[in-house]
Amino acid sequence: MGLMSFLVREREKITVYLIGDSTMSIKETRHYPETGWGMPFVYFFDNSVKVENHAKNGRSTRTFIEEKLWQPVTSSMKAGDYLFIQFGHNDEVSNKKSYTTEADYVANLERFVSEARKKKVTPILITPAARRKFLPDGKLESTHEVYSNLVRSVAQKQKVALIDLDRKSQELLQKLGPEASKMLFVHLQPEEHPNYPQGKVDDTHFNELGAREMAQIVLAEIKAQKLGLTERIVKPEVKQ
Repeated sequence: MGLMSFLVREREKITVYLIGDSTMSIKETRHYPETGWGMPFVYFFDNSVKVENHAKNGRSTRTFIEEKLWQPVTSSMKAGDYLFIQFGHNDEVSNKKSYTTEADYVANLERFVSEARKKKVTPILITPAARRKFLPDGKLESTHEVYSNLVRSVAQKQKVALIDLDRKSQELLQKLGPEASKMLFVHLQPEEHPNYPQGKVDDTHFNELGAREMAQIVLAEIKAQKLGLTERIVKPEVKQ
């Protein structure tokens, strides 16, 4: 009986924390169909995983710390948990209040990694998702080159798992091309959606389909890199 109870014992429960910006965050109903990729991401795992999405619109690494959004995350993390870190959209824009210098961006990423590891939490760095910006010749322009490279360098230096969402999402957008790629973003005609009666053209934020595609990229990388979360991904039920 003791052996049987051991075999059927539930897997130890863990929490996956997401910290980042609007491309990852949970959206209020009034902003739909805008969707952060962290929203569909929660459905990929079995009941041993709780996903806590702490990403916030408009935040950079600096403002996430200054506004004390990081403090509750680091206070509640425990050994065995995971921390997904994806910033850059707001850090890199020099005329935004959220602007973070390259040196401070690196220092902040290293702080997240260091404080996670002190609590025996596994940090995973993610480059910012690509913007939809095509050149006249149909080639997608890379808009995060500098800050994505900084994430890659921190991952290499700190020996942290890296999910290169920038490159992977660029590949997807380039494959779809200038027209078809619009279906992943918030592109609405006037009166098409009650939340945006004047219509909207947004090449940074995703709709439900785009968020799901970004989340699928992250999931594929978790599997490809054989990260510890792989064994906790939902398994399809086998019909008898």
